[in-house]
Amino acid sequence: MAAELLAASLDLFTAPDDFAPRSTWRRDCTACGACCTAPDISALGKPLGVKCVNLGADTGAGCLCRIYEGRPVVCRNYQPDWICGEVAPLPTLEARVGRFLDIYGLHDEALPG
Repeated sequence: MAAELLAASLDLFTAPDDFAPRSTWRRDCTACGACCTAPDISALGKPLGVKCVNLGADTGAGCLCRIYEGRPVVCRNYQPDWICGEVAPLPTLEARVGRFLDIYGLHDEALPG
């Protein structure tokens, strides 16, 4: 019982109490591109809110990393979580990144464009 409670509390797909619950059926990367655009990635010299130069175009079927096999450790270690369920369904990369930044209260700190 205690192990089940601990596992539930560590579930990356459980949204915080102040956010609406999200579907947990999808736990894989959806290639939405938000994690390659919204956060800063110092290993790549990428600022907050700026699309990684290695991220392919948003084709409507997802954004794919052009250096996926040789990507930095920080990128390799990233795992989808509840934020993905919040942003991935949005129709454009710009909308997904905007929502990502809003969730973390970083929209005003991100570089324009």
